[in-house]
Amino acid sequence: MASHAKTDTTANPAPLGLLGFGMTTVLLNLHNAGLYELNGMILAMGIFYGGIAQAIAGVLEWKKGNTFGTVAFSSYGFFWLALVGLIVFPATGLMPATSEGGMVAFLAMWGVLTFILFCATLRMNRATQFIFGSLTVLFALLAIGDATGSAAIKALAGWEGIVCGASAIYAAAAQILNEVYGRVVLPLGERAVAQARHLRQAA
Repeated sequence: MASHAKTDTTANPAPLGLLGFGMTTVLLNLHNAGLYELNGMILAMGIFYGGIAQAIAGVLEWKKGNTFGTVAFSSYGFFWLALVGLIVFPATGLMPATSEGGMVAFLAMWGVLTFILFCATLRMNRATQFIFGSLTVLFALLAIGDATGSAAIKALAGWEGIVCGASAIYAAAAQILNEVYGRVVLPLGERAVAQARHLRQAA
């Protein structure tokens, strides 16, 4: 007896993950650029939208069988939770504060992970490549800024981070609008092979 594959009718979780990442990244890096202090708004965004919402998106990507999406959204969701923990826990006496050298190692390791994911995006659309390429640069600048204590490098990282976060917001908006309108409203820079596959599916 022939088996019938089930059609996936679940929603695309990527825009949720991208918005959680992008909006939180922009807000933190407005602080890094020197526009305002590190405050409760940033920490709350890091816990709830950058952290929990992204982690949920990662679980939903797992449900869809998307290894890249699972690793990326889950990892950066827990990155935000870990970062908030590094800031909040020492202030409450639950753990000692992290030294500058410790933060350099923390940021460098996240840079390594991001570079690995960037290499995977070379098989994906240009928007995703830009997000992960600029995020790799951001982690490098943040690590160098902490290692050298250079305020100029930290400010540069802030402005570069704003661009990185904005690119993720753009990619989320593109996926939402393109799906709702059934056409390309905002281009993602799909590779030629992917574009051909989408055209065959729409035919």
